[in-house]
Amino acid sequence: MEYLIREARITDIDRLAAIGRSTMPGMAGGSLDAADLLRQLVYLPNASLLVAEARREIAGGALLVLRPSVAAGGYVGTIDFLVVAPDHDADRVTEALVEDLLRSASNKGCSAVEAEQPSDPASLARLERAGFAPAGTAFRRPLAAAGSIRRH
Repeated sequence: MEYLIREARITDIDRLAAIGRSTMPGMAGGSLDAADLLRQLVYLPNASLLVAEARREIAGGALLVLRPSVAAGGYVGTIDFLVVAPDHDADRVTEALVEDLLRSASNKGCSAVEAEQPSDPASLARLERAGFAPAGTAFRRPLAAAGSIRRH
């Protein structure tokens, strides 16, 4: 099955929040409802909310949030949210979403992308296959900004 990765639309948010609530226990609480927060993020320039779609059905989603970092030499992207619907191939959906998040981060001038260290071995293996490595309490993948030449 092929997955189309695209920017999320407001009409995708309820389904993404439903997937998140079933796969991410932390999304059930908080002062703002997860769906309300995701709706706000659709329009922010320092966030990229993507969905994976198969046969017009949302198979998963991911959120990249940017923050400036002098220490990192530019922006750092953080994968804040990554969910896959239980009835879809987690490896393929995650791979497709992370690939597009990394491309987006590079295009926006990020020097690195970070993700919280996953608690389950399968999620950990997926990030490692995407080039992430342990960096303190997080996983990190260095990037070269689009159009730049990486110097060693």
